[in-house]
Amino acid sequence: MAHTDHNDVLLRLYRLAHEQPIDLFQDSALALVKQVLPFDSAMWGSATMTRRGIDIHAIHLHRQPAEMLAGYEEVKHLDTAGSEAAGRFNEALAFDRDTWFSDKQQQPLRDYGKRFDQAHFFICSNRDARTQLTHWITLFRASASAPCLEHERRSLETLAPHVQQALSLNRLAHLAQSAHGSPSAAIGTAMADARGMVHHMDSVFEHALRTEWQGWRGPRLPSALMASVQQGLPRFAGRDHVLNLRTEHGLLWLRCRKRCAVDDLAPREFVVAQMVAKGLTHKEIAKTLGSAPTTVRNQIRSVYDKLGVSHVVALIEALRLAE
Repeated sequence: MAHTDHNDVLLRLYRLAHEQPIDLFQDSALALVKQVLPFDSAMWGSATMTRRGIDIHAIHLHRQPAEMLAGYEEVKHLDTAGSEAAGRFNEALAFDRDTWFSDKQQQPLRDYGKRFDQAHFFICSNRDARTQLTHWITLFRASASAPCLEHERRSLETLAPHVQQALSLNRLAHLAQSAHGSPSAAIGTAMADARGMVHHMDSVFEHALRTEWQGWRGPRLPSALMASVQQGLPRFAGRDHVLNLRTEHGLLWLRCRKRCAVDDLAPREFVVAQMVAKGLTHKEIAKTLGSAPTTVRNQIRSVYDKLGVSHVVALIEALRLAE
């Protein structure tokens, strides 16, 4: 591939990073790579290296079934290519399955490759010095008669760092959108993988974590916060901050803000407050919630007292601070 072709692909790649929604970006980026380096399927993810092989933190499969991951767990201890690639950061590997995994003991790995149409491999990886996560891209060719060529290996070596950087930019754009329109100037955002390893975090969010958990240094989220994630809770209320938690596309998306008066409302009071803000009367709220009108009236009075407001407009403004 000529240098000018690289430039065209890179320009389109970075444009995609800003324009594509997060759920479409990785497939779109791989489609760009495919124009200059043909392949049939791919996996793109992050992992840590252990004695038992690759420990995957996040993964995106391109034209491969989810069953591929379960199958890989059974043979990953035989995968000498993964450990080799992890030791050659920013240097692409290109090899034939049956040649690289030729040892008699690696027969299960060769069978696995045949099952998922992986005859030839391209692999390129790099490591995040802060998290020690290895980020990698593996491209597969299904046909035994389509070997990896040296100029193609060099192309991946050139493109892979840009592809990884574009993914980071795409995720950062998604984080920025999640905070857009917030009434609070002190909104903080972060993104982590399902294991709690922080990939991106702004200064406001980092300050909130250090305030709530003295001595926290990362790179993983605090265990108390991860416990809320594992319980499926939508938020964590700390001493000084509230953190909203959301899982999307296999990643954790987090927002934080300072605690406000709304956070002191009981769960039912919060529901009642939201219904009042929507214009419902206390009788309509009581019917919806199956409560007595007098109970709802008392809850509304308690909401107004706790928030220090005296009319609906002020109530709505108070609720907006807790968004």
